[in-house]
Amino acid sequence: MVKYEWISNEIRKRIKNGDYCVEQPIPDEVSLAKEFECSRMTMKRALDILVMEGLLYRKRGHGTFIIKSAKQDARVNVVSKETIGLTELLKGKNISSKIIQFGVEFPSEETAAHLAIDAKSPVYHIIRLRVVEGEPYVMEETYMPANLIPGLTEEILYGSIYKHIIQNLGLTIGGSHQKIRASKPNELDKEHLDCKKDDPILEVEQVGFLNTGIPFEYSFARHRYDKFVFINVNIMK
Repeated sequence: MVKYEWISNEIRKRIKNGDYCVEQPIPDEVSLAKEFECSRMTMKRALDILVMEGLLYRKRGHGTFIIKSAKQDARVNVVSKETIGLTELLKGKNISSKIIQFGVEFPSEETAAHLAIDAKSPVYHIIRLRVVEGEPYVMEETYMPANLIPGLTEEILYGSIYKHIIQNLGLTIGGSHQKIRASKPNELDKEHLDCKKDDPILEVEQVGFLNTGIPFEYSFARHRYDKFVFINVNIMK
């Protein structure tokens, strides 16, 4: 095992064991490099692994922080530094929503863990179909802590939830962690996305977090295979 992998394993253990305060940044790269007797580049590579796993996130000018849901098994495949909703992603197109379900309930154990809340904290449970230029594109199922994201109404759901979070609540979205997988269509997909039983579905499971590291969203977006392409760009230095 190369040294940066060993270091990332050690820091991962510290995160899981609660050795670092989640309210404060972890020690900076220079301090950690000195502690582990390695170069700063080696330390950066070690921390990069933990960022990609969804345990840490970097806040420019402030340091590296622990995602507050990181003590769970954060099995994350893709880290997005910028989280934008469908409205912003497809700006200029006619986007509408059909609300399938909207209510407040207590979360399951898994949902509570992803949102870093307890099982007695109420969450919004939202299922809505996103329609672009008259065609069904995405079926979204979303859980949000009701105390953190207050004031959600059907009127907001017909538009942009992220716009409500940013403009009405004055919160700043920090990023997201995503798992992307192929899936078979379920009954809702077949009914609302015009899917045939053998059509593949591209499902994106996402935990979105604020710039404070607090998770605000746990969601599943099920995309029609013929409407989306996800591109991963790696810049080699």
